[in-house]
Amino acid sequence: MSQVFIVGGAGKIGRRLSQQLSRNGHQALALYRNPEQTEELKSLGAIPVQGSLLELDVDALAALMAGSDVVVFSAGAGGKGGPQMTNAIDGQGLELAVAAARKAAVARFLLVSAFPEASRGKQVSETFENYMAVKKRADVHLAESDLDWIILRPGTLLDTVGTGKVRAGLAIPYGEVSRDDVAATLLEIILRPNVSRVIIELTQGDTPIGESVQQLARS
Repeated sequence: MSQVFIVGGAGKIGRRLSQQLSRNGHQALALYRNPEQTEELKSLGAIPVQGSLLELDVDALAALMAGSDVVVFSAGAGGKGGPQMTNAIDGQGLELAVAAARKAAVARFLLVSAFPEASRGKQVSETFENYMAVKKRADVHLAESDLDWIILRPGTLLDTVGTGKVRAGLAIPYGEVSRDDVAATLLEIILRPNVSRVIIELTQGDTPIGESVQQLARS
């Protein structure tokens, strides 16, 4: 059984991942801010861990992570609060979580990032441009760390029911993907320690998720 600490545990991907981890006999610790979400997280099989990236320091977050086997960072401002909140959650929050994982000696770190072609060719706001820039800087920060990292870049996220089949690779055409399938992909990565230090792009596809992830494993 693995213990997985999910930063952004109350988010759409975090909730799905908690549920899938619980169903497969693993323990999910879900970091969340809003006390009203406690019971929902419990119902998904997660252990709710209340705390905010805006308030925790490295020592406090490391103490919450202690004993975990993996950290999954799926937190995001979601466009709320403008660039300042994006910088604080998606940027500085990621840096805080990386430092806390190192201090807590949790070597394996999975980051849910953004597909670089998102909204390419469309008229986008300055807020979105900032979001993409922050996401890239977060990727760089994690990739330059000494952690056993994996960066997952899903395409446009959908709330449709997952198919259990995806296209995953180092560089693939842009597309859409169900949040269910993103969570299932994270679970498969967690189960395969030989998938390591790689950036994975992800869309819907025709290959079973387990097979897709295994193809990216180191021999």
